[in-house]
Amino acid sequence: MREQPDMPGGSGNVVAVFTMDCRTRQLRRSGQDKNQSQDIGMASAVEQFFTVKARIAAAEREAGRQAGAVTLVAVSKTFSADDIIPVIEAGQRVFGENRVQEGQAKWPALKQAFPDIELHLIGPLQSNKAKEAVALFDVIETVDREKIAAELAKEIARQGRSPKLYVQVNTGSEPQKAGIEPREAVPFVTRCREVHGLAIEGLMCIPPADENPGPHFALLEKLSREAGMEELSMGMSGDYETAIAFGATSVRVGSAIFGSR
Repeated sequence: MREQPDMPGGSGNVVAVFTMDCRTRQLRRSGQDKNQSQDIGMASAVEQFFTVKARIAAAEREAGRQAGAVTLVAVSKTFSADDIIPVIEAGQRVFGENRVQEGQAKWPALKQAFPDIELHLIGPLQSNKAKEAVALFDVIETVDREKIAAELAKEIARQGRSPKLYVQVNTGSEPQKAGIEPREAVPFVTRCREVHGLAIEGLMCIPPADENPGPHFALLEKLSREAGMEELSMGMSGDYETAIAFGATSVRVGSAIFGSR
């Protein structure tokens, strides 16, 4: 059964100061509510981070996996640096962003402050953003077509920087979703390696939201064996424990940590 992410709590009660006029009381109450909501949101994200870590550890044990075999990628898309820093300070070091532009807006400063951060691109990559993606991200999980492979190869050679690369597989063959068709995945990995000189290290998938994710995870694991790869990025807030049972080496969890966007 897919789990549902816990949501951050609301703001606390504010004691009214009855000697003040109504306008002053209203302004003060509004400011206190805002500050309390921010404090509670940060505390909740840290608490939920530890809850997710504990559930990952439990899922590893249940699946007979080695402790620490699964990497948590905390998905921080749409959240500000102020939202992210408490989770970094709690010990999380691997984060995921959907858009190159958003990553550029907040992560250079964060990576300077926390040099051991590992940043993953988990959203679709446009070929005209390959330069920026190679410069910023440590792992690019969404290689899915020849043009992207060629642009990445060019930028890796030009910049002398080699992020890890995963191929995204559209396991549900959904026309609106990025990713290569499953039947084309292994030949595409081979072309990336032999034609473009790319060191593809893993596969990634996002199962259809309205389907049992298990068969999709099983398919990705099968394709990874055929392609001779060990890295499997699969599982999100609602199904990461299932993904671990099917062999995920990393899970991408956002709302179960940071709350709804």
